[in-house]
Amino acid sequence: MTESIENSEKLVFLETFGCQMNDNDSERMLGILKGINFARTNDPNSADLILINTCTVRDKAEQKVYSTLGRYKELKRERPRLIIGVAGCVAQQQGEKLLKRAPHLDIVFGPHNVHKLRELLLEADSGRRVVATRLTESIDAGEYGISQAASSEKAFVSVMRGCNNFCSYCIVPYTRGREVSRLSADIISEIEGLCAKGVKEVTLLGQNVNSYSTSGGGDVSFPELLRMVCALKGLLRVRFMTSHPKDIGGDLIEVFGAEKKLCRHIHLPVQSGSDRILRKMGRGYTSFDFLSKIEKIRTLYPDMAITTDIITGFPGETEADFESTMDLVRKARFDNIFAFMYSPRAGTAAAGFEEQVALEVRAQRLQRLLDEQRVITLEKNMELIGRTVEVFVEGPSRGNASKMMGKTQCNRIVNIACPPGLDALQGSLMEAIVTDASPNTLSAEAKTGSH
Repeated sequence: MTESIENSEKLVFLETFGCQMNDNDSERMLGILKGINFARTNDPNSADLILINTCTVRDKAEQKVYSTLGRYKELKRERPRLIIGVAGCVAQQQGEKLLKRAPHLDIVFGPHNVHKLRELLLEADSGRRVVATRLTESIDAGEYGISQAASSEKAFVSVMRGCNNFCSYCIVPYTRGREVSRLSADIISEIEGLCAKGVKEVTLLGQNVNSYSTSGGGDVSFPELLRMVCALKGLLRVRFMTSHPKDIGGDLIEVFGAEKKLCRHIHLPVQSGSDRILRKMGRGYTSFDFLSKIEKIRTLYPDMAITTDIITGFPGETEADFESTMDLVRKARFDNIFAFMYSPRAGTAAAGFEEQVALEVRAQRLQRLLDEQRVITLEKNMELIGRTVEVFVEGPSRGNASKMMGKTQCNRIVNIACPPGLDALQGSLMEAIVTDASPNTLSAEAKTGSH
């Protein structure tokens, strides 16, 4: 395949599990592969290269990787020239063990080695099985900036990587390394390149974007970076995630009032409403601290959407602890939540904690939490009926081809009834009047004259 990598078109099948950081890493892989004549396919049976970009935050996600990898064993036997690679956090954590567990696997590479994909393919094509899991303390020149956006209108842009928080349940600091920030000029250059390709909305990514700063390798503060990005011509919207509650400050909150392109949505993971559990997690704040911060945000910006992450069944979580979480959810009235059962991860402090909560209890609490939030989300969405919302049009609705789908500044999904010609507005802003609501989506009609 060595000569063909350089000169003839091949097909890649890419599966991505996990968070937005993984989505961005996959976009970077596709950008690199496009430069060496790979086109993407949705059929693994026709692919010359199969890549699995993995997540190890929860056990279920990790086990899915092994089952997925197992499906390609027979395919490799039938087509020995097929190259199979595993990327991401499972690759970083397991390294050589993956090669031993899966003899049909050719390449294993972690998040810090995505930019070396071309070189890794050349090695694999020569018959060598390759492992690249070195964690670096600085960002290599050329590590970022080559990406193929998942859509023609939106793109993720990493502004930093790694995490220094070492929450007791989290494997991320071990798989993505310590915090290091990119230079602002490199970030701006990447976004300008994306804009030149037609991208209108970018989401700035970091395990904890609040930590983007001069101390981590960057040359400006995160609020300053946001202002620089918002000033770029061609962009219609700017988003960011994720913020750590203990670090969010007034200077960041103020940017929402100054920059119209900055979407009124902030993702602020609380994880638990119990102060005792928060201490065991190592989160660095109390439930009172958290509620005080979101009260301040909503006082300044009543229309701000606030979403969060919550873990149920953390080791030692009692019914009283869980009720504290439910109470916080009722007080905070999040626009939405992303909730998960606690999943022990080998190598983290919490995996060794006593009083592991039974699986059925974790699951039952998760369902109670989701049911509670579903009511809140529906109530908040119903309040929007009859109101005019600004929508970034992303394309045809998945559930109804006669409608267009987009998102509000607050990240709510909107399905818009389509008058003739509305499909030409993909990638632009328009106003729509909300006509109906569910917990997951809004229905709307295009406002007369807005397009």
